[in-house]
Amino acid sequence: MSGHHQTLALLLFSAFIAVTLGITTWVSRNRRGSAEEFYAGGRLFSPLENGFAIAGDYMSAASFLGISGLIALYGYDGMLYSVGFLVAWLVVLLLVAELVRNCGRFTLADVLASRMSERPVRIAAGTSSVTVSVLYLVAQMVGAGSLVALLLGGTSEAARSWTVVGVGALMVIYVSLGGMRATTWIQIVKAVLLMAGAIAMTVLVLARFHCDFNQLLTSAAERSGHGKDFLAPGLKYGGGWTARFDFISLGLALVLGTAGLPHILSRFYTVPTARAARRSVVWSIGLIGSFYLMTIVLGFGAAAVLGSDEVRKSNAAGNTAVPLLALDLGGGAGSTGGTVLFAVVAAVAFATILAVVAGITLASSASVAHDLYASLRRRRAKQHSEVAVARVAAAGIGVAAIALGLLARDLNVAFLVGLAFAVAASANLPVLLYSLFWRNFTTRGAVWAMYGGLIPAVLLVVFSPVVSGSPEALFPGVDFHVFPLQNPGLVSIPLGFLAGWIGTKTSTERPDEAKHAETEVRALTGAGAV
Repeated sequence: MSGHHQTLALLLFSAFIAVTLGITTWVSRNRRGSAEEFYAGGRLFSPLENGFAIAGDYMSAASFLGISGLIALYGYDGMLYSVGFLVAWLVVLLLVAELVRNCGRFTLADVLASRMSERPVRIAAGTSSVTVSVLYLVAQMVGAGSLVALLLGGTSEAARSWTVVGVGALMVIYVSLGGMRATTWIQIVKAVLLMAGAIAMTVLVLARFHCDFNQLLTSAAERSGHGKDFLAPGLKYGGGWTARFDFISLGLALVLGTAGLPHILSRFYTVPTARAARRSVVWSIGLIGSFYLMTIVLGFGAAAVLGSDEVRKSNAAGNTAVPLLALDLGGGAGSTGGTVLFAVVAAVAFATILAVVAGITLASSASVAHDLYASLRRRRAKQHSEVAVARVAAAGIGVAAIALGLLARDLNVAFLVGLAFAVAASANLPVLLYSLFWRNFTTRGAVWAMYGGLIPAVLLVVFSPVVSGSPEALFPGVDFHVFPLQNPGLVSIPLGFLAGWIGTKTSTERPDEAKHAETEVRALTGAGAV
């Protein structure tokens, strides 16, 4: 990239960072220091504000950079991510949003603890939530590294590494100083910027092809190097039965995983009522739905305007397709329009990463403090000490995410998020649905469901082609993979449900009818909700 691109984009990066740090500082001066303030922002946000914040939390670097890149490289098969991420919100709206808001207080474990033995359930839920959050954070770190590497010429490994470190440091500052209130406002600002950027890019792509979507698809197929196969299923997931099962596995993970993501569940506690939580989801579905439709246009637009080979040449995983598309749409390298549009899109993508990592870090640090720490020191843990532990935990989680982000920097960010969704769907969703809808569910069933989904999901990823045995693996020089699928959801999700059922059936604990009845009434009516 030219010096003008670098300077303008870095100025816009700096402006967004300055604004968000200003928001964080302002919020930190006006906070009361309570757990409710830190974890839930005082429950003061309106459905519209929370809907924008949910959208800002969900529309991550994987969505903006990774999905468009996958579509640019693999055409029809890349669209699975757009469809899966969108359909998942129907599960959240119909099964989770209102019930979780009624039954919980700050975290997923609060929902389970309302009718189970508190300590083992909180420890298991906290462990699962932190694992999912760290996996999700890694994807954002990889996206940040790819973006800045492109900005600085695409060859600077040191720049990518320092970018990952810088993003990690900023997210710790956001969470430690501002808590949920600052994080929410950062996500709202980011959602507005991202929607504006995506709309502008989509309009320019359609204008390039005279609003003829058929011409866009035809051009994309021609420049992809795959011809008509680019527009048909099977380019990425059609090489054999293993690829087809991978396709099913990924689809299951994407559709079911959203309802188990800790940073999404925690957003339902920032509104005053369960009705407001449901209305928040309605607002977010409108924003998220329109955004994912635009990612399809941007992905095929990158293939049609740039060509798949050019996208792959810049970044093998396709993570830089959208910024390169912006450069071309604005007039090409060296033009003023290209410089401005590239810088704006790069800055919006960077804002996306910062906002999402703040939300994920807050959710995971809340799990460490509110679930793990408070369970291990139940008698002496107080709200103010929980908040202090949460701030320390944010730093620890930031260090872990930085280390893993440096290790996984050559993988596609949408693919990495798919792994996080698989773990969430395997460990968190079964226990959540059982707890809300199964009268005889017990503590052993809850613990077994979480560990029975979490441990197989993580192990299957470790022994899959993602980690070893392929040129694109984390460790390409070794081969210890024994599981053929890249996404573990097809196996680990049923194992989570099965483990919960077996644990309940073999438990000697008698289900507490009164607690279940209380939870059921509270979930459906909101009576007694915080």
